[in-house]
Amino acid sequence: MRRARGAAPALRAPRALLVPAGLGLLLLVGPLVALLVRAPWPQLPALLTGDVVLPALGLSLGTAAAATGCCVVVGVPLAVLLAGADAWPPLLRRLVRALITTPLVMPPVIGGVALLLLLGRTGLIGEPLYRGFGITIPFTTAAVVVAQTFVGLPFLVLGVEGALRAVDRRQLAAAATLGAGPWIRFSRVLLPLAAPGVAAGAVLAFARAVGEFGATITFAGSLPGVTQTLPVAAYLALATDPAAATAIAVVLVVVALAVLVALRDRWLRGLAG
Repeated sequence: MRRARGAAPALRAPRALLVPAGLGLLLLVGPLVALLVRAPWPQLPALLTGDVVLPALGLSLGTAAAATGCCVVVGVPLAVLLAGADAWPPLLRRLVRALITTPLVMPPVIGGVALLLLLGRTGLIGEPLYRGFGITIPFTTAAVVVAQTFVGLPFLVLGVEGALRAVDRRQLAAAATLGAGPWIRFSRVLLPLAAPGVAAGAVLAFARAVGEFGATITFAGSLPGVTQTLPVAAYLALATDPAAATAIAVVLVVVALAVLVALRDRWLRGLAG
């Protein structure tokens, strides 16, 4: 069948790129294949319901859900602010965006150190909280939620901002013409239109929270049943019980794959903005 006149030709990779592309695919897929091949499948049910994995799984899911809720509460308003920042000075806009995306490229352990310096007993905010109210955040379950929120928030903000920028502004203008105030336009028009992006960002934030390790172990520690999440439990079990560590790794991979399957194409387009 002839290609339609004026249509763009299909993108075909040169054969010379097949070898490095295959190596890249092997680097990405090979570890997953090794994990699935070496996983102790007969022992998996017993390992997943044992004294180590099951409490860590419950803690991870609970804290990740709480962190995702925190991300939505503070991240959606932040994304709205960024989406309307076109009138800001360019330098200010770039600076704010860089600060929001810093946790994406910052080593997680450094994020944990920064959280300790902020919320620890001698931290900028933690010291007044401890001295005035006796509140201690580090090495508690709340610290796990804070660490997970810190690393997951950029995913939600970027996803929601992309969705907000794709919204047809004429609908907002029509609502304003009908007398709708800023809150009504946001809650009744803008937010429903951006809902796929909010959902995509929330799912990504949840998955990132479940898999968080560095900031969690630095800021929250590894107390069983209190701060020992799945990644922390996998790290500790690797030295004493490799089978349990492998079982935890399988669970985390399944969670990651479930997230990617849940993010349908239209949600991914919302993230791309």
